[in-house]
Amino acid sequence: MSELPSLVFDSGLEHADLSAALVWGLGLPGCPRTETCPGFLTELLARVRSTGESFLSSERRKAVRNMLRYGAFKPSGRSKPSSEYLLAAALEGDFPLVNPVVDVNNAVSLESGYPASVFDLDLCGYSLLLRRGLAGESYVFNPSGQIIDLRDLLCVCRQEGSGWRPCGNPVKDSMETKTRESTRNVAAVIYAPASESNDHIEQAAVHFAELLQSQCGATGTGVAIIQTLK
Repeated sequence: MSELPSLVFDSGLEHADLSAALVWGLGLPGCPRTETCPGFLTELLARVRSTGESFLSSERRKAVRNMLRYGAFKPSGRSKPSSEYLLAAALEGDFPLVNPVVDVNNAVSLESGYPASVFDLDLCGYSLLLRRGLAGESYVFNPSGQIIDLRDLLCVCRQEGSGWRPCGNPVKDSMETKTRESTRNVAAVIYAPASESNDHIEQAAVHFAELLQSQCGATGTGVAIIQTLK
C-alpha cells in the first residue's frame, strides 16, 4: 500500500476554534498549466457573479477571520484569508487559472468560504504539522520573491530534520512546495472554524477529493478531518 499523508495539530492549538481537512490525490498524470477555464469552474464563477458579495455570508467571513486572529496576526488587508481574495477575484472577472490542482483548490475554497492550501507531496513530505508561526519566520510566496511574515499565523509545516518548516497557511503558500508541471502527488489542507457545523468542512473535503479524481486524473484520493477540542 502506498504511503498516505498525515496532518497533526501542535499541542499549542488545543482548544482553539479550529478544524482542518486533509485531502490527498495520488498518481496524477501531471499538472500542466490551465489554458482554458474548465466547465466546473465556469459554472461556479457564474453562480458567484449572479449572487454577488453575499455568496460568502458575513457570518462565515467573520468566523474565519476570528479563527485566524491571534497575537500579532490580523486577518485583513493583504493578510485577508485566501477565500476572501478568491471571491473578490471572481466578482472582478480576474479569477486565477493556474493548473488543474490549484484550480480545484481555489474552486473548493471559493464555494465553501474556507481558505485552503495545496502542496506537492513529493516536495513537502508526507508528515505535516499545523501550528502557529514563530517570531522571525517567513517565506517567499510568489515568483517575484515577495515574503510573508508568519508570526502567529496558522501554518502547515513540513518536517525538516528534527524540526518543522512552514510551507503553507490560509493566506499565501510557500513557493518551495507549490505544485508544478511535474507534480504527481498532492495534499491540501482546508481550514475551518470548529464552532461551525462539521458537515460543511466534510462536504468541502469530499468534493475536493472527487474533483482531484475527475478533473486532475488522480488514481487514489482520500480525506481526513482533524479537530481541536471544543
